[in-house]
Amino acid sequence: MNFVIELLAPVGSKEALVAAVESGADAVYLGGRMFGARHYAPNFTDEELAEAVRFAHLRGVSVFVTVNTLVDDKEVPVLVDYLRHLYEIGVDAIIVQDLAVAAIANKIVPNLPLHASTQMTAHNLAGVTFLAGMGFKRVVLARELQLTDIEYICKNSTVEIETFIHGALCISYSGQCLMSSMIGGRSGNRGRCAQPCRLPYTLVDAAGNDLVKEADAGEYLLSPKDFNTIAALPELIQAGIASFKIEGRMKRPEYVAVVVDAYRRAIDNYLLNCDEYTISEQDQKDLAQIFNRDFTTAHLYGKNGRMMMSDRRPNNRGVRVGRVLSYQHSGKIAVIKLDEPLAIGDIIEFWVKVGGRVNVTVHTMTVDGNPVTEAQAHTAVAIPVSSPVRVNDRVFKVFDAKLMERARAYFTRAEAVRRIPVTITVTVAEGKPLAISITDSDGFTGQAQTTFIAEKALKRPLTPDFVAKQIERLGTTIFALTTLDCQIEGQVMVPVSEINDARRRAIEKVEAARLAKFARAPLAKDKSIGELWPQIRTIPSKNQPALVVNVDSMDKVKAAVDNGADIVMFGGECFGNRSLSDEDYRQAAAYARQHGRKIIFNTPRLVQQGQLAALQEQIMLFNELKPEAISVGNIGTIQLLQELSTVPLHGDYPLNIYNSIAANYLTKVGLTSLTLSPELTFVQVEELAGKKLAQLECLIHGHLTLMISEYCMLGSFLGGPDSKKCNHACRRNQYWLQDRKEEVFPIVTDQFCRMHILNAKELSMLPHIPRFLRAGLSRLRFEAKYSPVNEVARITGLYRALIDLGENHPLLVEDKVSSAEHENITRGHYFRGVL
Repeated sequence: MNFVIELLAPVGSKEALVAAVESGADAVYLGGRMFGARHYAPNFTDEELAEAVRFAHLRGVSVFVTVNTLVDDKEVPVLVDYLRHLYEIGVDAIIVQDLAVAAIANKIVPNLPLHASTQMTAHNLAGVTFLAGMGFKRVVLARELQLTDIEYICKNSTVEIETFIHGALCISYSGQCLMSSMIGGRSGNRGRCAQPCRLPYTLVDAAGNDLVKEADAGEYLLSPKDFNTIAALPELIQAGIASFKIEGRMKRPEYVAVVVDAYRRAIDNYLLNCDEYTISEQDQKDLAQIFNRDFTTAHLYGKNGRMMMSDRRPNNRGVRVGRVLSYQHSGKIAVIKLDEPLAIGDIIEFWVKVGGRVNVTVHTMTVDGNPVTEAQAHTAVAIPVSSPVRVNDRVFKVFDAKLMERARAYFTRAEAVRRIPVTITVTVAEGKPLAISITDSDGFTGQAQTTFIAEKALKRPLTPDFVAKQIERLGTTIFALTTLDCQIEGQVMVPVSEINDARRRAIEKVEAARLAKFARAPLAKDKSIGELWPQIRTIPSKNQPALVVNVDSMDKVKAAVDNGADIVMFGGECFGNRSLSDEDYRQAAAYARQHGRKIIFNTPRLVQQGQLAALQEQIMLFNELKPEAISVGNIGTIQLLQELSTVPLHGDYPLNIYNSIAANYLTKVGLTSLTLSPELTFVQVEELAGKKLAQLECLIHGHLTLMISEYCMLGSFLGGPDSKKCNHACRRNQYWLQDRKEEVFPIVTDQFCRMHILNAKELSMLPHIPRFLRAGLSRLRFEAKYSPVNEVARITGLYRALIDLGENHPLLVEDKVSSAEHENITRGHYFRGVL
């Protein structure tokens, strides 16, 4: 086989680093204490990063550092220093989300390779092409792609493609989730996701009926199973993927060791004999035992719906080891019929019919009345259990003591597990120093001589066996002796201490040679990012911002236009599982223009590979209708429109425009207007508005999409077993996701059967329009797709008057804004910001 497959392991701590390297990873990805998407992992200080790079490079393992959060303008000086540090310590690549980070890195550390994080939501070839044009060497694809699309992208891409193969899944497209941010202020885009997808919810209708019970579903409706593709590895390898990525920087090092070990063996076995690929039963058991929420291949072979969800349990379920045969209440002893072995030190969990779960650490157990330390499958074992359990309750092992002990050996034993073979030649003759030459399996060499000149031996001359005993003492090094050539001329002696010292120095030279492979030229000191910053406006904008209303039906187009919208955005995703026709676009453009208004056509924020042809046809229609602009929400559509259209481009908020360098970059590549990230504060918005950029827009009203997913909850639990058999429950009713605090989040679907979860609270900035007016923004936008037609009319009219009158509006003068707002509103992040 000619495939070169990289196995990429997650590292959240120093122990996990050792575990990953020793268990067979080709590369690791880890984060520093700043700018990483796993802020709550232990991570590494700058000094620890340097040590980690040296540790990995000595062993031939690449190190990729995550710099994959959105960056605020004020953080840029620190970021610049950090990137210089990463370059200087020899990091092999950085993993990036923010376009600004990529632009800065290209300028100050141009020889440091860029990898596009899955947070960049690259999900088609056009997106990969855009990133390649920006200088990225590798792209991590979105986890929502099917195998056929992955293969197509791999075969047509000019850069390396990386995909996830194992671990936890995000239910939303990565980089497109605002749920943690809007609910609790902890932004996933800033590395602080609180994982609201693992919390319990109820699905309710307009009458408040609990539809979860009717569907016989669990309460963890947003919690997916864990990704496991070990059985699909042959297809993934044949697809042309360059790097197989394991998720898990928040996991314990034992998890890293077990998962890397299993996939290392599987990849090597396939490459050795691709016609007889098998996975050992033990590896499958180990992967399940170390951590699982049950397993899924997610979207690899199409939409799985309910089958990919772990709706009854959001955390580790362990491996089933048996059922309860009996429970003795007086002695509090449970007898379990085992399906799998059980040992002292294991932790088991009883899934009781009443009361949830009962956890027990196995300290003692008996078989047939006899104490045992281990019980085999198909035996009945008695264990003390203080809480009552019932006959036939299932028993799961959630901690396997022996597996954990085996996994810990990878990062706790003094001697290296993963060793590099070396050949050593020793030559010595009277009147000359003893010389040692070492060559490792990668061809790196090191030589050293004793300072002592060999003398004629009076009593015990050197022998090959004696020399071998000294030379083969490599236990604390990363090397393993495979061949020793010992050439001794005559009866000579050299002190043992001299031999050992020469061996040590020769080893150090081999290590130095291995590290020299990764050495970089010094950075030029005159590198500056000044040109990446936009210029400051010397004269504040006096223009009144245009009122923009974003809608998805002709009724709402008319309501917006008739009540004062300057610009109507139309199309893209349509809520209610319906599509727009060419005629709808023609009518929308005609109505807006007849009333002296401008029209912007939306493109879908997500366009999978198989949907690009339809988008291309839509672009041809847009070229004909010549709107004010075409709105884009992903980098792939930017690439496509640059190739197929001359209509001006508007960059929408899913592009995560969080700083002025990203805004300036998109301005320079041709976007004429931009919607800023809804995670920015008023102060940040005002600072951006004070710079010479494309026209800037802010969201001021509406139910914002918190999550967009290929998984449709409505179809999964109400519509049928999978997408092919869906009865389209979404078209018959309205639905909400209700959380523990009884907040209800609207759930809608679009024409692509994607699920959108909207904020429970409607954004409303009615009282603060004067501040927006002073900021100098070009546009203020009402997100009206979810709003009923009468509300579109009312809210548009309110903002029209507020923009026209400013602080003189009666609602502001008389302090009666609250009379125009309902109770369930939010000011978003304009005042609180994000963590």
